[in-house]
Amino acid sequence: MLIRVQATAKLKRWTLSHDKLLFSSLTTIVDSDSSSGSRQQCRSSYHSQTTHHRHLPPKLHLTNRSPLDYQHILKIFIARRAIQPGRQLHAHLCLIGLGNDTILGTKLVDLYCSCNHLSNAHLLFDRISKRNAFLWNVLIRGYAWNGPYNAAISLYYEMINKGVIPDNFTFPFVLKACSNLSAIDTGRDVHDHVVRTGWETDVFVGAALIDMYAKCGNVNNARQVFDKILQRDVVVWNSMLAAYAQNSHPEDCLVLCSEMASNMVRPTVATLVTTISAAADMASLPQGRELHGHSWRQGFYFQGKVKTALVDMYAKSGYVKVARILFNQLSEKRIASWNAMITGYAMHGHATEALNLFEKMTCEANPDHITFVGVLSACNHGGLLQKGREYFESMIHNYKIEPTVQHYSSIIDLIGHYGRLDEAYNMIKNMTIIPDAGVWGALLNSCKIHGNVELGELALEKLTELEPDEPGNYVIMSNIYAQAGRYSGVEKLRELMTKRELKKDVACSWIEVNNKVNAFLSGDTSHPMSDEIDAELKRVEKLMSEAGYVPNTTPVFHDVDDDEKIRMVCRHSERLAIAFGLISTPPRSRLLITKNLRVCEDCHVAIKFISKITEREIVCRDLNRYHHFKDGRRIPGSCSIEQKLGFSTVKDGGWLPSSGGGSGFSTGNDDDRFLSFEDI
Repeated sequence: MLIRVQATAKLKRWTLSHDKLLFSSLTTIVDSDSSSGSRQQCRSSYHSQTTHHRHLPPKLHLTNRSPLDYQHILKIFIARRAIQPGRQLHAHLCLIGLGNDTILGTKLVDLYCSCNHLSNAHLLFDRISKRNAFLWNVLIRGYAWNGPYNAAISLYYEMINKGVIPDNFTFPFVLKACSNLSAIDTGRDVHDHVVRTGWETDVFVGAALIDMYAKCGNVNNARQVFDKILQRDVVVWNSMLAAYAQNSHPEDCLVLCSEMASNMVRPTVATLVTTISAAADMASLPQGRELHGHSWRQGFYFQGKVKTALVDMYAKSGYVKVARILFNQLSEKRIASWNAMITGYAMHGHATEALNLFEKMTCEANPDHITFVGVLSACNHGGLLQKGREYFESMIHNYKIEPTVQHYSSIIDLIGHYGRLDEAYNMIKNMTIIPDAGVWGALLNSCKIHGNVELGELALEKLTELEPDEPGNYVIMSNIYAQAGRYSGVEKLRELMTKRELKKDVACSWIEVNNKVNAFLSGDTSHPMSDEIDAELKRVEKLMSEAGYVPNTTPVFHDVDDDEKIRMVCRHSERLAIAFGLISTPPRSRLLITKNLRVCEDCHVAIKFISKITEREIVCRDLNRYHHFKDGRRIPGSCSIEQKLGFSTVKDGGWLPSSGGGSGFSTGNDDDRFLSFEDI
């Protein structure tokens, strides 16, 4: 209700002033007196403009045109967004007495909205006395698409107050405005109107409701709307798929994709882009490969958006070389395509490749703020301090891009990892925007690496103000205290977390074997093969010990005995997943492990030993990046030969997956970077 009142008041103030903005020739015609001299002057001015404007059709100068002819001409202007000849035609219609005709006026309002001339559109709307639902819809849509979004909502309520009944076009438009504002309370109110008017099962209205709830972060309500629509078209399915994907429910998205296939609903480009992105978020290569093959069979493979999604999927699944092959096949590389490949290189530690690709991009396209997130991330993961500074300055001064908190987080993380904590802190103090939790979190992580207790406490204080219920921050600070031997600080934080009823995030790692995801928690014994996993861990640990591995138990609480500390460290979730992979896959085959938190220091070292002992390439994807291990060392993201993936060549020289998965559609050493979230 508050947003409705505020929006209405704002709209009234704005409406009073925007009349003055209408172009002068039209104002002269509409507001002129009835004297023949004044009207003749307007005609002369109008004909002078139309005679010299090359876009205006010659036949328009004839005065014996029918309203139907003018409707057709306006339809062309709307399609071409031809605002200047449209204005001239508007002036002509005013001269011949058709300026306030409902049908022609609606077309003119549509033209002004299409060209983002909302002030002219609203002025004309106010002067049309007979307003039907279609006219209201046109102006509401204009505001919903172009803003101010509150104006669309205010018009909607004004429409209802004047007794005009909204239809299945009105609701999607006003719901889009609610989505853009994340105004869930207003959205719920509109939903109530939808139910009362009987449009809840309409596919257009249903899709808009799903999108509104999804944009407001309420997936459950979105699904409830979806379930009530019995006759679902592909737009409704796509809306629900996007709702899951946008709200970090990739598994639900892929399950729904399978259900969609079983209902024989033909997918669209939007379907594939959404589901491929969901597979990427899960690093689910088998399902991603099946979607890749399906895109080929359905004729979508050469669509730029689909191939860009595939680039992102293969990069996130650990196969950056395949991603580059697909990227090179793109005939027209959009900014999103460049960003996907640059980010893919960055997350795998390919700093040189990412920066080289960026330099190539600057010759073909203009980078945006997302591009520089990838570039700075590449510098961060590659430890390129000077390069990072240069790109950060270039972004601001050469490309005129204002840094966001994501840019600041990356550069502060990079500076902090080099131990220049005072410089990092000074940068935060001089930021042009308010630092968020990501920025202070980057500083806190750097304090952990370099053991700076005082600055760490300051960072924690700021984080406590921003996100007081985030347990990870207390865990990191507790690690800092433990490393400094200040166990009183550890106990104090433990008591504070208990008092606030905070529990640390549960670490979980998973590995996909034979199209089935196997998940593990730290110390987990619930897996059916738990005994075999434990035996394999003991076998590998013995070989690791003989090779010189010594567990680092520093982050574990000081009041735990040494044997228990070692057991806790050696049963971290990623090690359980690796052990399962060792006994469930052929010798020397590649293992891909995904973890929901950062890999701790000790596991980072341990995986190096395991890769050497077992002669395996092990890829571990954690919260921030991919870590590739082979022959006892961490390597820049390597990739097995593409044919080992089951890829076959196709006519265009690209690669296609040769078998399906489960989407439902058929036919340098940086050990110090990683923090322990599991031992406190």
